[in-house]
Amino acid sequence: MQQQQNTGTQQGMMQQPPSVITTKDHLYLTDMLSWNLLAMKKAHFFASQCSDQELKAELEKVGKMHEQHYSRILTHLNTNQKATGAQLQ
Repeated sequence: MQQQQNTGTQQGMMQQPPSVITTKDHLYLTDMLSWNLLAMKKAHFFASQCSDQELKAELEKVGKMHEQHYSRILTHLNTNQKATGAQLQ
């Protein structure tokens, strides 16, 4: 077995998002939106079924967190699409 040598260099962080969203990127973003929406709905449902007020409050916080993530992803996508004219490839 050959071992790869670590050269100590790291790839730099991307300074700007690409102007094109690939199909793979689009599918992943769609999944992220779906996961957050489902988690938000489940947290809200379980909070509505819960009689323990402390647990109910925590479930509502979780639901709000996922709602914020969902909104942030949409806002980011809409902002970048308008700013760069990004298109699906």
